[in-house]
Amino acid sequence: MYQPLADRIRPKSLDHVVGQRTLLQQGGVLRRIIDSGQIPNMIFYGPSGIGKTTVASIIAQQTQRRLYRLNATTASIQDIRAVVSELDTFLTPNGALVYLDEIQYFNKKQQQSLLEFIESGKITLIASTTENPYFYVYGAVLSRCTVFEFLPVAPDELAPAVERAFSLALEGRSVSVESGVTEAVSRRCGGDVRKAINAVELLTSGVADGGSITLAEAEAVSQRSNMRFDRDGDSHYDILSAFHKSIRGSDPDAAVHYLARLLEGGDMISAARRLLVIAAEDVGLAYPQAMPIVKACVDAAFQLGLPEARLPLAEATLLLATAPKSNSVTTAVEAALADLRGGNTGEIPAALRDAHYQGASKLGHGLTYQFPHDYPNHWVSQQYLPDTLSGCCYYEYGPNKNEQAAKNYWEKVKKQ
Repeated sequence: MYQPLADRIRPKSLDHVVGQRTLLQQGGVLRRIIDSGQIPNMIFYGPSGIGKTTVASIIAQQTQRRLYRLNATTASIQDIRAVVSELDTFLTPNGALVYLDEIQYFNKKQQQSLLEFIESGKITLIASTTENPYFYVYGAVLSRCTVFEFLPVAPDELAPAVERAFSLALEGRSVSVESGVTEAVSRRCGGDVRKAINAVELLTSGVADGGSITLAEAEAVSQRSNMRFDRDGDSHYDILSAFHKSIRGSDPDAAVHYLARLLEGGDMISAARRLLVIAAEDVGLAYPQAMPIVKACVDAAFQLGLPEARLPLAEATLLLATAPKSNSVTTAVEAALADLRGGNTGEIPAALRDAHYQGASKLGHGLTYQFPHDYPNHWVSQQYLPDTLSGCCYYEYGPNKNEQAAKNYWEKVKKQ
C-alpha cells in the first residue's frame, strides 16, 4: 500500500522534530510541559507543514493517551461527544487527547460547546490553526488554552531532514544527487517541511538505477514554493505590515523586497493603497510633493497592469523610503479627533459662521470676521477655535527642513 514519504519519515520523538528549537529543545517551555506528563489544553498556531500534527502525535504517544484526530472543516460537536462516550473504557485507559485541526472553522457556538469537555478535564484538547488565534478563536476557549506559536523552519535546520528523505526514498537504488539540490529544496520550500519532503518524493519518483537528480530539476519542482501568501490570512497582513514599517524606517532595500512579495502574490491593490497611506502618514509635510507623485505612480500602475505595473510602484516605494519623514499630520488629526470623541467641541465663533444668507447679520454671524487677504502678509490675528478650545495646539511643526521653513515664516509674520 502506498504511503507518502512525508508520513514514512515523520519523527517518532521530540528530538527528531525539525525546527521549533525554542519550544522543543531541552529546557524549552513546551518540552518541559510534555516531559512532565501534565498536558494542558493547548493551541498550536503557525503555517502548515511545520510539525504541529507531529508534535501532537508524539505527545499522545509519550503520555500513553489515545489520539483522536478531527478536522474542524468536517467535524462537529457530535464527534467530540463520541470521543467522550469512549472514556473510561478499555479503548482509553489513560484518557484521550483530541487534536482538532483548523479550529478557526468552528463557529462561535461550536467553539463554546467545547468548554464543557475541556473544563471537566474529560479530554485534553490540542487545537491547531494557521490563522492568528487571537482573531479567530473565541475568548472563552482562548482563556482556557495555552497558545504556542510554531515558526517556519529555517533552511539550515531543514537540510538534514531533506537529506534523510533522499536517503530513504532512494534506498536500494544507485542514483546521484547533484551538488546543491538539498540546499535548493531546503531554501525554496518556504520553511514548510512537508512541502520539502514532497519535493524530494517528486524528484526521486521514477528515477532509474544509475540515474541522476539535477539542480535544475530541483528548482523546477520547488519553484515559487517559498512564497507564503494568503490574501485573507496572517501572511498577507504580515507582509503589508513589514512593507509599511520598512518604508517608515527608511530602508529602501527591505521596502522593495516586501513590495516584490506583494506583487508576486498578485496583490497590486493592497500595495497601491498602502503607498498612498504612507505618503500622508509617514512622509507628510516633510515632503508634501510625495503625495501627487505617488498618486501618479499608482494611476500609471493600474493603467499598465502587471507585470509592467511593478515599475511605477517600485518608483513610489523607493521615493517614500528615501524621503524625509514626518508624522506631524497624523499626530495633529489624532489629537483633534481625541478632543471630539471626548466631547470637547464647543460652539463655532460667531465671526466664522456662514453669513451668506438673509438674516445672518441679525444673528451676529460673520459681523466681526476679518478677511486675512486685506492685511499685510495675508494674515491677521483672530480666534478660529471655539472658546472652550482656545489656545489648543494640535499641530507641532516637524524637525524637517520643509516644516521648519514654514514655522520660521509664520513666526516672522506673526511677530510683525
